[in-house]
Amino acid sequence: MLAVLGLDETHESAYRALVSVGAADVPDLARRLTLGEHDTELALRRLERHGLAAQSSARPGRWVAAPPGVALGALLTQQRHELEKAELAAALLAEEYRSAAAEPAVQDLVEVVIGAGAVAQRFLQMQLGASDEVCALVTGRPSVVSGMENDAEEQAAGRGVRYRVVVERSVLDLPDGMTELSAALGRGEEVRVVDRVPTKLVVADGSLALVPLAHAAEPAALVVHASGLLQLLSGLFESVWRDALPLRFGAAGVTEREPDGPDATDLEVLSLLLAGLTDVSVAKQLDLGLRTVQRRVKRLMELAGATTRLQLGWHAYERGWVTRDRP
Repeated sequence: MLAVLGLDETHESAYRALVSVGAADVPDLARRLTLGEHDTELALRRLERHGLAAQSSARPGRWVAAPPGVALGALLTQQRHELEKAELAAALLAEEYRSAAAEPAVQDLVEVVIGAGAVAQRFLQMQLGASDEVCALVTGRPSVVSGMENDAEEQAAGRGVRYRVVVERSVLDLPDGMTELSAALGRGEEVRVVDRVPTKLVVADGSLALVPLAHAAEPAALVVHASGLLQLLSGLFESVWRDALPLRFGAAGVTEREPDGPDATDLEVLSLLLAGLTDVSVAKQLDLGLRTVQRRVKRLMELAGATTRLQLGWHAYERGWVTRDRP
């Protein structure tokens, strides 16, 4: 918890132990920390430099903890001051960047990023820098950028960044496809499915896009800045998003059903069927029996007045069981 103040786990543990006993010599503290005496003394010296501990003047060889309210308060004040300076520097650099980019040259509107590491790093930066929304089109072909598997997604989602992801139906057949999609839905991401997406694509806050390049000698991508091309890519995503079907599963039985309407499990079954899964795959994903799935599908068809599963999909959309943006 105190890492932000420059203390690692060992130093924090040493300070906590010293606070709990008030004062201790090196051997005693080493036993409490299950560390060697040399490492314990080094930790105490580090705490001393931070003003968190001092050697006792009354009893040589013993160390005492500085009062946390005073010592940690001073470190927090210093850290806030450093953050304020960093924020000011960032604001000045951003203003300088905006001034320089007021009339960008055509060649500056598109960057070419080459190399798997460089592409993955740029994708990470886009997510960490997003403040509003990240949109992605994901294909079933392996790539440096998947649009789903990245720790940055969890961090961004935790900051309130909205994720909208459209995946190709073939993603559901990948070995970890369903697991990753389930994790994405668990983070509150909105996921939709189509037969095919036109290209891999990531758009952050409508101001930056990443387009992986196919058939290159090594992994590469285009980074597109604010321009007509970026507007075109954003429009492409919105078009695919409107036509895609929403995917939902993993929360069976949570939502109360309307009278004589489908319950939460019914809607999950329907969602997975519309995503292209077989009855067997739906049963496995939702941990249901195959006959249970088939009975629920039959009931849904009766509720919708449908005689075929194709009609069921159409009626489900019309009745609002499957929500999708209308043009």
